[in-house]
Amino acid sequence: KPRTTICGQAVPAACARLSSRLGRRKARWEAVHQSSRLYPAAMGRMYGKGKGMASSALPYRRKPPTWVKMKPEDVCDHICKLAKKGLAPSQIGVTLRDSFGIPQVGTVTGNKILRILKTNGLAPTLPEDLYFLIKKAVSMRKHLDKNR
Repeated sequence: KPRTTICGQAVPAACARLSSRLGRRKARWEAVHQSSRLYPAAMGRMYGKGKGMASSALPYRRKPPTWVKMKPEDVCDHICKLAKKGLAPSQIGVTLRDSFGIPQVGTVTGNKILRILKTNGLAPTLPEDLYFLIKKAVSMRKHLDKNR
């Protein structure tokens, strides 16, 4: 029988194959779990504190929860008031969620915030995502002009 040495001792070939397979498995396990040992609390981003939206899922039911007592007309009025103050549609949604306890405007009113704003003639001229991209580009250009 051919013999191999592991750690300086002669071992039968079957044991050598088994131990090398276990060694590879252990090395692979250590490579996968090395980052979790180095950074035990950080999950989402490497260089930021965000954790992403992976577990954020909307409820399957399309009806408003039973604990929401506001009527759709009141919600529309609040949306219009907040839009007149100058808030963006996403900020309106955050305000309604945090201050008024409305989890999803679409389930309560049957329409999204932007559709409600369009019907009342309060929709922004630029889409919100495009507006913030332009704003970021302008601030970046300003920074580069100042710091070159």
